[in-house]
Amino acid sequence: MKLKLEFDEYVVGNARTSGSEFPWDSHQTRKTLLSPLLSQPLLTASYFSHSHSFVYRSMAELRHSSSLGSRASNSPMKRDALAAGDSSPLIPDNLLADDDEHHRHSSKDRDRHMCSFFTDDPRVSPHNSRISLLFTFLFLLVAFLSLFTIFHKLNAPYLCKKDGIVLHCPHVKESPSLWENPFSSTTSWKPCAERRDGVLSELPPENETNGYIFIHAEGGLNQQRIAICNAVAVAKIMNATLILPVLKQDQIWKDQTKFEDIFDVDHFIDYLKYDVRIVRDIPKWFTDKSELFTSIRRTVKNIPKYAPAQFYIDNVLPRIKEKKIMALKPFVDRLGYDNVPAEINKLRCRVNYHALKFLPDIEQMADLLASRMRNRTGSSNPYMALHLRFEKGMVGLSFCDFVGTREEKAKMAEYRKKEWPRRYKNGSHLWQLALQKRKEGRCPLEPGEVAVILRAMGYPKETQIYVASGQVYGGQNRMAPLRNMFPNLVTKEELATKEELDGFRKHVTSLAALDFLVCLKSDVFVMTHGGNFAKLIIGARRYMGHRLKSIKPDKGLMSKSFGDPYMGWATFVEDVVVTHQTRTGLPEETFPNYDLWENPLTPCMCRA
Repeated sequence: MKLKLEFDEYVVGNARTSGSEFPWDSHQTRKTLLSPLLSQPLLTASYFSHSHSFVYRSMAELRHSSSLGSRASNSPMKRDALAAGDSSPLIPDNLLADDDEHHRHSSKDRDRHMCSFFTDDPRVSPHNSRISLLFTFLFLLVAFLSLFTIFHKLNAPYLCKKDGIVLHCPHVKESPSLWENPFSSTTSWKPCAERRDGVLSELPPENETNGYIFIHAEGGLNQQRIAICNAVAVAKIMNATLILPVLKQDQIWKDQTKFEDIFDVDHFIDYLKYDVRIVRDIPKWFTDKSELFTSIRRTVKNIPKYAPAQFYIDNVLPRIKEKKIMALKPFVDRLGYDNVPAEINKLRCRVNYHALKFLPDIEQMADLLASRMRNRTGSSNPYMALHLRFEKGMVGLSFCDFVGTREEKAKMAEYRKKEWPRRYKNGSHLWQLALQKRKEGRCPLEPGEVAVILRAMGYPKETQIYVASGQVYGGQNRMAPLRNMFPNLVTKEELATKEELDGFRKHVTSLAALDFLVCLKSDVFVMTHGGNFAKLIIGARRYMGHRLKSIKPDKGLMSKSFGDPYMGWATFVEDVVVTHQTRTGLPEETFPNYDLWENPLTPCMCRA
């Protein structure tokens, strides 16, 4: 370091004492400057090598600082002196001119180097030119892709584009579990409500039971099914004999079907012979059968909804013992779930999943329809069953607001006022009620909404869909968005010939039974609104092992998504997929007041 400082002082000192002539680049000058230092004994060849480079660097720095000092001076005196022709104390005038020329050439060289990316200058290396062109191309490509992405995001469709009555939704990639639940999630439970053969019956003879009970199974086919299961359970609770239930004519269904027109009576009685005494008809010794249907003395009418088992023991059994035959009326949902013994709930599952079987001709026709659904493409294909609840009666009863013309809304208001006058009142509160129900997810999904949800889940246009539905409110115009997005959409009337269905038309419940079985056998079942049909299907598919996918849309979340004007398609798809990962019929723990028919897990299934 000491030698370096001495050398700096020596160089600068010689520069200042050498007069006006200071030819830095001459060989003689370099030799003159270096010769005194070379005589020093401490200098070695290594040091000379380093010092040699240092000399050039020192001279360059000195030249640069001198030129800057002469060019960039801001002092008025110095500017005046320069204007008068004063020269630098270190650098002669001719060298200043050469230096300015050098800087001009350097600036041109720099400009030429910067422009070499975009010029064909032959002095530029061909290799460097190719690299420059490559980098330029990559830069333009990235810029184009970025602009395209930004443009795509700014112009992303709000869910789906509507073209008249046709919806156009973006494509979604199919997930691996599109047609069945993951195997790992479906192997922990197995059904265990079936009859145990070989067990000795502990039932007393018919004439030694506490008496007879008789019920009217009201409503549609599935409400009647639940009533039959509850009747068997109540007979078991009171140790009574059950008279084969009567399927009562419903005001909506207007069907006079008998039990034996739908269900296999022999199988029903035989399968439950170890649990309950069941007889086909009222005993012969009871002569006045009309009294059983009309007399108040023979009817128990004060049974509350979802009554506990103890209520029947305390309030109904004494009257049966007294009168010997009693009718329970009404009997819709007159037995609870978590307030009865576990064995009683298991018995209800035994009735529902094992004892109640449809007649063989109904089973065979349903098998034929399911087979046709699986072979519509010429080879084996999965199919979806859609329970679409959008009939006029359902729309009216929901008191929800739906898209439509003013004329349609006016007609629906008149219909509601006529059918449900107490709920309608003057109609002023209905708009707020409709908004609240939609926000809570209590409104039926429209066909167009169903189409958007299914597309977001990843189901392609080619999906084969079996529709179980009544007459859709709004007709073909209302169905158009769903049918255009999923053209392979059929009903039983389109899948079977008129002659094949004629044998089932005399009983409306027979046609409903066909829908029930085809939906039960499907690869994927989708419900759109609550009801006994959907929950019985979902419960039965769970009882069969949870592998069959049963989708229950989160209508509350869907309502918020459909009403969000800023939600794009990608966000909507993510919400739908994530939300419905656990709404596909997988095992769920039961909870207080749970619905046994939709989730038979705890009482009717055992750990595998």
